[in-house]
Amino acid sequence: MPAATQKKSAIPTPAQLGLKSGNAAIVGLQWGDEGKGKVVDMVASAPKAFDFIARYNGGANAGHTVVVGKTKYALHLLPSGILSRGKVNVIGNGVVIDPAKLVEEIEGMRAKGVKVDSKNLKISDRAHVVFPWHKAEDKLLEASSASPIGTTGRGIGPCYADKALRVNAIRMGDLLDEKKRVMEVARIAKFKNTLLASLAASYQLEYQPVSVEQLLKDSELQLKVLAPMVCDTAMLLNDASAKGKRVLFEGANATLLDIDHGTYPFVTSSNCSSLGVHTGTGMAGHKVPHVIGICKAYQTRVGSGPMPTELCDSTGDRIRQIGREYGTTTGRPRRCGWLDLVALKYTATVSGATCLCIMLLDVLESFDEIKVCVAYKINGKKTDRFPASAELLAKAVPVYKTVKGFGGKVSDVRKLSKLPAGAKAYLRLIEDAIGVPVVLASVGPARDQTAVN
Repeated sequence: MPAATQKKSAIPTPAQLGLKSGNAAIVGLQWGDEGKGKVVDMVASAPKAFDFIARYNGGANAGHTVVVGKTKYALHLLPSGILSRGKVNVIGNGVVIDPAKLVEEIEGMRAKGVKVDSKNLKISDRAHVVFPWHKAEDKLLEASSASPIGTTGRGIGPCYADKALRVNAIRMGDLLDEKKRVMEVARIAKFKNTLLASLAASYQLEYQPVSVEQLLKDSELQLKVLAPMVCDTAMLLNDASAKGKRVLFEGANATLLDIDHGTYPFVTSSNCSSLGVHTGTGMAGHKVPHVIGICKAYQTRVGSGPMPTELCDSTGDRIRQIGREYGTTTGRPRRCGWLDLVALKYTATVSGATCLCIMLLDVLESFDEIKVCVAYKINGKKTDRFPASAELLAKAVPVYKTVKGFGGKVSDVRKLSKLPAGAKAYLRLIEDAIGVPVVLASVGPARDQTAVN
C-alpha cells in the first residue's frame, strides 16, 4: 500500500485492538509518560465503542498530551475522553482532586471549544481533596529529606497520606455541605499551619500559613463549577455497565510507579496498575476483561530512583530530543534509555495485560542499531526477575541484545504488516519476550499516526 494512501486510513477501532465487547482498562507499563492519553483518545473517539471514560488514580501530578488536528491538549485531571463527543467522563474515587487545578483545566478546555459540563463530566463524591497545605507539606518533606523522591510538589502524597490517616481528610462530597466545609477547613488548617510551621522552622525553611478565609472564598467559586458534577460514580458506572454500556478505564502514572508494585519508595502514592481500577472506581475485577498495556519503544523516567537502562550520554540525549521527552505537567527533562524487557515482563504480568500498544516507535527509526535489555546482572548473578528492592535495582547491570535498525521510515505506515522488516522484527522481539500480542504501534503524535492489524 502506498504511503500516501495509508495516511488516509481511519483511526483504529476497538475491534482492531481485540476489544469487540466488554469493559477495558488502559494502563502504563513503565514509569509513566508512555502515551496512554493518545490511546484513550483514539479508542474513546471511535463511534459505538465505549460510553464512559473513567480515571481511577493519581492527581494533577499526572499528565496526558493528546494531539487532535493541529491542536495540542494537555490533560491532568480530566479523562482523555473529554475530547470525544457523546462520552461521559468520570473522575473516580481513587483520584485525589485539586479543585483549583480542575477548574483551571475545565476553563482552559472550554476556551478551546471543548464542551465540559455536568452531562459529560462526573466527579466522585468519595474522591479526596488536595488543599494548599498538602502542596506545602509535599515541598517541605522533599526539602528536609536526605533522599528526596523527586515529587512534582502537587500535594499528591500528603493527600493520600491524610486519606489513610482519616482524621484530617476531606472528600468532594464533604465540600457540598457548607457547614461541614467551613468547620473542617478551619480545624484542619489550624492543625496543618501549626505542624508545618514547626517543621519548616526546624529545617530553617520558609512556610506561608494557609489563610482559612481565602481558602473558603476560593472553594465557593470552585464549587459553582464543580458541585453539579459531583455524584456517586461507583453506582453510576455499575448501573451503566449492567445496562450494557461499556466503560474504558484510564490509568494515570504507571505500574513501575505503583505504591505497592513499583520501585518503592521512588513511586507515586496510588495504585497505578490495573489493580487500582477496582478500588479506584468501585468496579469489580470480573467486569474488566481487557487490559491494554501501554509502553514506549524505549524507556523513560522522571524524578529520582533506579533505572537500569538509563543512558547518560549522547544516545540518551538523542532519544530525548527526537522524542520530545519533557514532562507534560512540569516540563522536566525525562531520563532516557533503551527498552527494559525485564521490567516490562514484570509489569505486564502484574497488570494482567491482554495486549500491548508500543508508542513512539518513530523515535527509533533513525538508529542503525538498537539495544534491548533482556536480563540483569545483580551482584554478579544473571536474572530475568525484577527485584522489589530499589537498592538491588540500582546495582542491576543490563544485559543487552543488539538488533538492527528498522531499515526505513515508519511515520507514514498505518498497518503493522507494512512496517519495515526491522521494525516488525523489533515488535516480534517484544511479543516473544512478554508473551502478549502487540496490537498497535504509534508512529507519530497525531491521532491517525498509528499502525494496527
